[in-house]
Order: sequence, then C-alpha cells, then structure tokens
Amino acid sequence: MERPYILHMFTPGKQMSPFDVNMAADAGYQLVVPYGEVGLDAVAGMTQDAIFSRGPKGVARTGIFIGGRDALLAADMLKKAQAAMVKPFVVSLMADPSGAYTTAAAMVACVEQALKTRGEGLAGQRVVVLGGTGPVGRIAAVIAAQAGATVLLSSRQGIDAAEEAATETAKHFGVTLHGISGGDANAVRHSLAEADVVLSCAKAGVQAVSAEDLTHAGALKVAADVNAVPPEGIAGVGVMDDAKPLAGTQALGIGALAIGNVKYQTQHRLLQRMREAEKAVCYSFGDAFETARGWLAEKAAAGG
Repeated sequence: MERPYILHMFTPGKQMSPFDVNMAADAGYQLVVPYGEVGLDAVAGMTQDAIFSRGPKGVARTGIFIGGRDALLAADMLKKAQAAMVKPFVVSLMADPSGAYTTAAAMVACVEQALKTRGEGLAGQRVVVLGGTGPVGRIAAVIAAQAGATVLLSSRQGIDAAEEAATETAKHFGVTLHGISGGDANAVRHSLAEADVVLSCAKAGVQAVSAEDLTHAGALKVAADVNAVPPEGIAGVGVMDDAKPLAGTQALGIGALAIGNVKYQTQHRLLQRMREAEKAVCYSFGDAFETARGWLAEKAAAGG
C-alpha cells in the first residue's frame, strides 16, 4: 500500500484557518493535521517528529505548512523547521500566515501587470502601503521593495507606529522601507500626493481612501485594495475591478476579488507543487510572487 500524502499544519494561534485546511485538501493531501499553539521553540521538535517516522520514501509524501497571523514570526518558524531537517529526512515546507504571503504576492503581481499596460514596472515607483503595519501590508511592502520600488508604510496610529513597523520589517527581510503617517485625512492626503501606487491593506470594513482623498493623488497610476467588506477600502474601486480606470483619476483600480482570485490560484499551485515534488521544496512569499506572476502571464497569453 502506498503511503498517504500528509500535511502537518503548525500555527502559533489557537486554531488553524479552515480556509487553509480546505486548500490543502483540494491540493490533494489525504491527511491534513492542524496543530494549534505551536511556538517558535516547539517547531524543531515537531518537525523532527514528522520526518523520522516515515523513512526516506515517506518524507516525499510529507509536508509542513506554517500559518498564524504574524508575518515575521512565520518566517522565523519556516527557518527553524528548515534547520531541523536531517538528510535524507527532508520534507517540503510552506509558510502563508493568515494568507498574507499569497495575498500580498497576488496584490503586487496584479499591480505590476497593470503597470505593464503603461509600459512600466515596479522599479522606481513610489508605493504607499495603507494599513502597512498588518501582515499583508508588511509583506506587500517587502515584495515591492525587492522589485525596486520605493516603499512607504502608512499607519492610522501615526508616524511612530509606521516607522517602527518599517524598521522592524526592513531589518527582518533585508530591504529598505520608510514610515509615513496615516493618522488623519491630512496625513493620508499628503502621502497620496506623490504616490505612483497605493496599496490599501487596511482592516475589513475600513475606508482608507475617500473620494476627496483621491483628488490629492495627482500622480497615481495604480490603486489596489484587498478589502472585500463594504465600504471599499479605496473609494471607487469595486471588488471585481481588474485594472479598471478609477473615476476622477488617471489611475487603474484593482479590487479585492480580482486579487483574491490570483491569491487562490497561487496558494493552490504552491500546495500542489509541494505535494507533487520529488525533492523537498521550501516556499515563502518570494515563491508566491513568482507563482502569481506566472499565473497572470498565462492568463494574459490566453486572452483572459
């Protein structure tokens, strides 16, 4: 009898996201086992419990998924799990805390695709991330910075919170990020005045950019919003908008469900590749970004 495909799912929270459990099952894993309240110090021991019991052949059918809600902690947990492997007992790994890695990757890939319609790319763009202290905002900022953009993290809590998040995230991932205040309407409008791209990663149901705010965004090229709960995070950007002209501006708008479709395809592909890999793989947000780019390129080539 062939050994089953098993995915062990670690989260520092009380419970694993049902969304991720469903995604794992749909990617072909036969046993999906979630573990809650897994701290950083427990990762090495649990990883070795998962690898030594299956033998060299069984590890090819074993994976570990790292969730939670902290984008930086998930990166540390991924490194800890990777360091705990003992050849030839090496299993595939993937981190996607709160879907932040695949959502951020999808968001930035969609923005890049929209910029291409203007004959431009991410390099050299001034990108403002509203809700930049959350997991999606931080990772979207890192991906954009790695692609050559100048990135500013904005926080409704003001400049101190924004600069703290920017410094912490930049140090963790080896990029340059800047903080900018989003503490009131005037601060938001100041940040929009020179923005080429705005990424709205604010909490669901919070409008980060009003129609009046947009009148101050004279240089804006692309506005992307991951908030699917009314009101829209950026006024005028509908959830289904896919590089649709944003009224009152020269920008293109990208809505939450357009981004969400790319996020779904990205996460599904990565989980499926993990399961099918003959040799162990390790996936993080950089891999998610390349996968999202690839899916969008295929879609464009097919005329979609």
